[in-house]
Amino acid sequence: MWRTHQYLKISLMCAMWRLRVILCTLSVLSLSSAGESKARSCSEVRQAYSAKGFSLLHAPHQEISGEHLRVCPKGYTCCTSEMEDKLSQQSKHELELMVENSSYNMRTTFISRHKKFDEFFLELLDNSEKSLNSMFTKTYGKLYMQNSEVFQDLFTELKRYYTGGNVNLEEMLNDFWSRLLERMFQLLNSQYHFTDDYLECVTKYTDQLKPFGDVPRKLKAQVTKAFIAARTFVQGLMVGREVANRVAKVNIVPACVRALTQMLYCPYCRGMPGLKPCHNYCYNVMRGCLANQADLDTEWNLFIDAMLAVADRLVGPVNIEAVIEPIDIKISEAIMTMQDNSMQVSAKVFQECGQPKPSSIGRSARGISDSFGSRYRPFTPEQRPTTAAGTSLDRLVIDIKDKLLESKRFWSKLPDDICAESKLSASDEEQCWNSHTKGRYFPEVVKEGLTNQVNNPEVILDITRPDTLIRQQIMTLRVMTNKLKNAYNGNDISFQDSSDEGSSSGSGSGCSDGCTTEFVFVGTEAPVIGADRSDERAAAAAAGQSFSCGPSTMLVMGALTFPLWAAQTQWR
Repeated sequence: MWRTHQYLKISLMCAMWRLRVILCTLSVLSLSSAGESKARSCSEVRQAYSAKGFSLLHAPHQEISGEHLRVCPKGYTCCTSEMEDKLSQQSKHELELMVENSSYNMRTTFISRHKKFDEFFLELLDNSEKSLNSMFTKTYGKLYMQNSEVFQDLFTELKRYYTGGNVNLEEMLNDFWSRLLERMFQLLNSQYHFTDDYLECVTKYTDQLKPFGDVPRKLKAQVTKAFIAARTFVQGLMVGREVANRVAKVNIVPACVRALTQMLYCPYCRGMPGLKPCHNYCYNVMRGCLANQADLDTEWNLFIDAMLAVADRLVGPVNIEAVIEPIDIKISEAIMTMQDNSMQVSAKVFQECGQPKPSSIGRSARGISDSFGSRYRPFTPEQRPTTAAGTSLDRLVIDIKDKLLESKRFWSKLPDDICAESKLSASDEEQCWNSHTKGRYFPEVVKEGLTNQVNNPEVILDITRPDTLIRQQIMTLRVMTNKLKNAYNGNDISFQDSSDEGSSSGSGSGCSDGCTTEFVFVGTEAPVIGADRSDERAAAAAAGQSFSCGPSTMLVMGALTFPLWAAQTQWR
């Protein structure tokens, strides 16, 4: 009996123990099942995917096997093949937008500052012409009006040079003084008749006679340097705009698209659409995708430095405002000098060119000569027209320099700026996407530039094949930088198309026959011409610093693959 009782007791305890085990097992299975059910839900992914504008037709409600995935991890996933393809396209589109948005301010700065400078310079020139016309009309009356085309042609040619025309400044100014000498010599000796051959003989002795004193030489030196600097500077603003616009159109290679998709959208496929990439992970991906853009930075910085130096010239030694505004005064001084020395000049001309025949028309030389008796009175500061809506040249150039300075190192900083400024990456280095799961990103960050991407763990690039468009823009910047350096020293270099065998150089003398002062890009788009006034213009700037430049000689286009500043000489 006792044994039976003990047996029943033990059997009951075993049964209770088994029941507890079964209950615990069922409880664990129930909790596990509930957890699995929650982990497999793709509702958050579907919501985020739909917010991107995609149809939910191919978006699963629960995780599926990821064997079909080509970019993201192949475990259980919330992405179908169609979703992964669309997210890859979205990644490419978003990088294009990020580069465009990040460079927008810099590009529009070039446009707006080009427009301001262009308007300022042309208005300055217009006001100088109006000043001369107004005061010469008052002072010389009919005599000026009968010969006004000589002065009008001078300003027309100056404008044509500035806006990119094929004008040799030195020859044009020489021609102006020769024409003025012919007209004045006839007026001051109106009792004689002069043939064209005789007047040609008169102009031959211009340098020897110096009928206008030293004014032509001084004005030529001032005008050529000021106009060379102004035209080259405004062309530089346009070149900066065009290069920035072209480089901002990113050529996204397949390796970059893959890396972008893995960084931006593989968290979607893993059911974590709100998880941002780790900071250093973002750096590596962006430095790989924008490696070619970063290679532009060295030439870009040299170009900006050259722009800054020429900007200093515009308000310093070759101040365009101080040169252009008093042109009327300088010409009047020359006329007065000619009048004062008219007897000596005429005697020397008669000696060298022969005695002219008396005019058949009885004209009084004294009467005409007396017309020059009234001394020219320039505008007072209150009478002078305001320039460019009251804009000061100093303020304008300072503004442009400040903007140019802001654009230095833009291309090398672009990858990091995109990661930081667009809030693309996570601030918490533990709670971020590291390319395969949530957690810290351990690989080191590679340096900028194509050659440094050989060690990039995220973007696999062929560092032996640089982007062709970027290389073309590097050459474009080299050409423009050399032109700016020559303009700094008062030399005008005109570049021809790359198909030409070579190009010519000048020394403050404009462009020789057959060449063009328009700058031709080595690229696939239309060439940029100096100072066209289209909607898209540009400018930007920085503190003036002295720096070195290469020889002021024209470079053959085929040699432009070599650095243009190899032989360094200190800028004066």
